[in-house]
Amino acid sequence: MVTPTSVEDYLAGLPEERRATAEQLRRTIQAAAPDAIETIAYQMPAYRSHGGRFLVSYAAFKNHYSLYPASEAVIESLGDELKPFLRGKGTISFPAADAVPVDLVTRIVTVRVAENAAREGR
Repeated sequence: MVTPTSVEDYLAGLPEERRATAEQLRRTIQAAAPDAIETIAYQMPAYRSHGGRFLVSYAAFKNHYSLYPASEAVIESLGDELKPFLRGKGTISFPAADAVPVDLVTRIVTVRVAENAAREGR
């Protein structure tokens, strides 16, 4: 894959079977954080909020879709519901063979928005 310079480039570079779910992740994040700024970071779609603070990013892989980060606030807030998807300290991974749990993604982003808002207020 060529290094993307925009989210559109990233999505266009995905195999067709991965693109629809990646676009669904994009729409879900945008709906949960409508004021977030979309960008590319680490060669994947990313969002920033509250003065440019990193919010989340996502990526499509052969066998899964990843959402970053699983912050302490996200893990505390979503607990057992999030556990099956946690990989390492900050990665949330959804199997490609399953539907992405859109409601869970929405809640993850909502927690991250609140976390960034709280940090901005400090």
